[in-house]
Amino acid sequence: MINEFEPVIGLEIHLQLNTKSKMFCACPSGAKTALAPNTALCPLCAGLPGTLPAVNKEAVILAVKAGLGLNAKINRKSVFARKNYFYPDLPKGYQITQDDKPVVEHGFVEIAAEGGAPKKINITRAHLEEDAGKSFHAGDYSLIDLNRSGVPLLEIVSAPDMRTAQEAYNYLTSLKSIMQWLDISGADMEKGELRVDVNLSLRPKGAEKFGTRIEIKNLNSFKAVKEALAYEITRQAQVLGSGGQIAQQTMLWNEDTGATEAMRTKETAQEYRYFPEPDLPPLIIEETLVEEIKKSLPPLPAQKRAFYTEQYGLSAYDAGVMTLSKEISSFFDDALKHGASPKAAANWIATDILGKLNAENKEITQSPVKAADLADLIKYIETGKISGKMAKDIFAQAWASGKPIKELVETSGASQISDEAQLEGWAKEAIAQNPKAAAEFKAGNAKAVGALMGIVMKLSKGKANPAVLNKIFEKLINGL
Repeated sequence: MINEFEPVIGLEIHLQLNTKSKMFCACPSGAKTALAPNTALCPLCAGLPGTLPAVNKEAVILAVKAGLGLNAKINRKSVFARKNYFYPDLPKGYQITQDDKPVVEHGFVEIAAEGGAPKKINITRAHLEEDAGKSFHAGDYSLIDLNRSGVPLLEIVSAPDMRTAQEAYNYLTSLKSIMQWLDISGADMEKGELRVDVNLSLRPKGAEKFGTRIEIKNLNSFKAVKEALAYEITRQAQVLGSGGQIAQQTMLWNEDTGATEAMRTKETAQEYRYFPEPDLPPLIIEETLVEEIKKSLPPLPAQKRAFYTEQYGLSAYDAGVMTLSKEISSFFDDALKHGASPKAAANWIATDILGKLNAENKEITQSPVKAADLADLIKYIETGKISGKMAKDIFAQAWASGKPIKELVETSGASQISDEAQLEGWAKEAIAQNPKAAAEFKAGNAKAVGALMGIVMKLSKGKANPAVLNKIFEKLINGL
């Protein structure tokens, strides 16, 4: 039945901004520090009457930066509005947000669609707003923490352009990368810095009209978004395929059961009774500010990926790994500045460094092996000073001890012997010990040289440079 229908997916992302203070008051936002409950609180974010909000300029700058990173239009004039609803963690009884005049409109993010082809996901709007507080439920009572009340959010609303759960996952990954890259948000779902609401409907394949839309909440990871979509697409296809109808409602994702559950009937915009915020004038953003922010933007992940593939010959996969975060990209760039070859650096970072960091649940900024050390290791391999096997051992020692690669190579006596006169002497001794292997090699059995190499490795205690030694054997044996 799934094959008879086409999913139509849009995402609403609430992003906590990296500001020191809240959206409309001077209370600390707690974006980068853990605070005891109800300690970042003032009369304004507690919703007491008679208080007046003032816009946080830092939040506006981050919103503009996000809009530019999303290839969007920055509206020079936007308007704050009141969104009215009643809930215990919303002390004012309304949320200050933006409605029909947001700060950012008409952007896009490029993702890899099915089969790897690029696809553009349009962004309808991104608007500034304040967060609500947080409710904690235990048994027959609830607790409210208002530290989060008033924290600046940027809500990014995509167009319904995604057609599979994988596309939604790829969109989230790309958007998160851009927001972290520009230091707009930590975008950590576990810390509540990024929250996702999924909008989904199904329509018969080939139809233009959208189906009935449902919203899925309570998604605490990108994996949960993917799994919830896969489940709900299957459920709706079964309902529609058997002649049933989909009710417009808000669903919750239950990770324990791996299923969606009905939460409430979906609200409409009219129910929120939006109207312009009377205590705030229109937000005017000067062209000079936009241009100033635009000039300060670093190359974005997509631009970096293109540069790495075109200039350094990296594969699309390796370029993607090197741009997973701004810190990984900086580490890679730093290794190249210290003389590492691009492909070798990308391979060591992707396989060895990130592999160990992921196992230890650490970030690349915590790597015991620094970029300059990695460059030294790669140069030692490429100049033949150490073998690939030696390099793995030295890397493991550096990771465990934090000591520089140069120091470990010099003090461990791990350097390879590449002196041709020394190697030739050992090679002649190996041929004298095993003339049969030399004869077989000369007769065309390339594998026979392995026995000769083994003799030299014993004589050199494993330090003979295999590449140089192999050339010496070819010269000596072919000259017999």
